[in-house]
Amino acid sequence: MDGRPYRDRRDAGRQLAARLTDPARPPAVPLGPDALVLGLPRGGVLVAAEVAAALGAELDVVAVRKLGLPERPELAMGALAAVGETVESVRSESVLARNPVGPAAADEVRRSELAELRRRQLAYRGDRPPPALAGRTAVLVDDGLATGSTMRAALAAVRAAGPAAVVVAVPVGAPDVCADLSVLADEVVCPVTPHPFGAVGRYYDDFGETSDDEVRAALAGGSGGGPA
Repeated sequence: MDGRPYRDRRDAGRQLAARLTDPARPPAVPLGPDALVLGLPRGGVLVAAEVAAALGAELDVVAVRKLGLPERPELAMGALAAVGETVESVRSESVLARNPVGPAAADEVRRSELAELRRRQLAYRGDRPPPALAGRTAVLVDDGLATGSTMRAALAAVRAAGPAAVVVAVPVGAPDVCADLSVLADEVVCPVTPHPFGAVGRYYDDFGETSDDEVRAALAGGSGGGPA
């Protein structure tokens, strides 16, 4: 494994689930079968499937999209997330301070990513109604946190649906990002917080791209038929 803590996303999900269900863990938020586990597509859904199985909880998805800079799309200037028709957005002020983007260019990126977000909602959830969140504990799961933009957007969208509490659970994350999210979430569970951080894929042996079919299979309780 060359020192990497996780073989693939499903292994990461099993290890994360073990942390969440450890009787010795002093939970800020009790977790039980009434919790709703929400994976962030694509790769986070494979991690979330293992967490939901361990908790005996319902699994669903919250659609998210990074808003990349027009000239550097790999660098997030913000993110979008949706629960049902409600769309929330966040800005990465530190990125925008160093890379100013005009309103027209920012709107074009947002329109494009909103279209992809809606496509993914339809691809993964079909015409099912939005997940019932009111009064429940939501567990937001991704495969890692580098900048935290998509998770912050997901938190905002989920909070708008009225859950009793929101837990952020990820296998690995940048320590400063996890600390920032702990102010927004009721609890953050992140077993591996290396510094310096780098990219999420550094902590996996297999961090190949996850397909739409794998996401649908995970949501249906399947294995996806291939490597995670």
